[in-house]
Amino acid sequence: MAHNNNIVVVFDFDKTIIDVDSDNWVIDELGFTDLFNQLLPTMPWNTVMDRMMKELHDQGKTIEEIKQALRTIPIHPRIVPAIKAAHALGCELRIVSDANMFFIETMVEHLGISELFSEINSNPGFVDEHDTLRISPYHDFTNSSHGCTHGTCPPNMCKGLVIERIQESLAKEGRKKMVYLGDGAGDYCPSLKLKAEDYVMPRKNFPVWDLISQNPMLVKATIREWTDGESLEKILMGTIEEIILEEEKEKKMLSTSAENTCKIQTISVGINVHHEPIMPRALRVSQSG
Repeated sequence: MAHNNNIVVVFDFDKTIIDVDSDNWVIDELGFTDLFNQLLPTMPWNTVMDRMMKELHDQGKTIEEIKQALRTIPIHPRIVPAIKAAHALGCELRIVSDANMFFIETMVEHLGISELFSEINSNPGFVDEHDTLRISPYHDFTNSSHGCTHGTCPPNMCKGLVIERIQESLAKEGRKKMVYLGDGAGDYCPSLKLKAEDYVMPRKNFPVWDLISQNPMLVKATIREWTDGESLEKILMGTIEEIILEEEKEKKMLSTSAENTCKIQTISVGINVHHEPIMPRALRVSQSG
């Protein structure tokens, strides 16, 4: 996948690309809300979702019914155009989400944008040999902690660690700027990992915005809030265009600087050509004895 600028746009999925929480949507649409609410206080969210998928299978719900429920998820009409426009402008697009791979891949395929993302980072979701959807944690917290000290990260996924890994891989490719979009408390840790040249786009009046607002000075990146799909598109496009203009300006300055250096060297060489002796060289005269 070719990218003709230095911008990487990282999207959260739930309540950022789509307008709801995909886990809740599927459970509610298939009529298992009461059981989900009973189980939630007893185990981590990620574990509850795996258990719920087994319950769905045991109650006769098929993988196709789960997919169909996902395809009815509401999405703001400006989100897909914004994603397509960012890709068309040459940005690399990625997803970092605490949903699961099966839900995300089903949705981006349904929306016709699966080919636009270079990478999706989420909890593994796969259909096993019994035709049951299984959901496992991105980080296996049953064996060890992911080590993040921020209380805002769930045990199964620290998005900050994912962003650090992405930053390391991008550093090998040269200078890159990141734009990170999210809404939840789990998006706070990655916001703190962004650098001064990066941008964070928290959804206003959502948990990540509340956390950032408590002490914005902790975030090195430029903060650009958004409220809905329309403002996301407007602010994201404006930010991308701003970065591209800055990069073009820097290239022009470097080019001008290189040209001036070249001119100085040419003048210097021109002057040095005339540093020859003005007086003719003396001839050695042989003396006869």
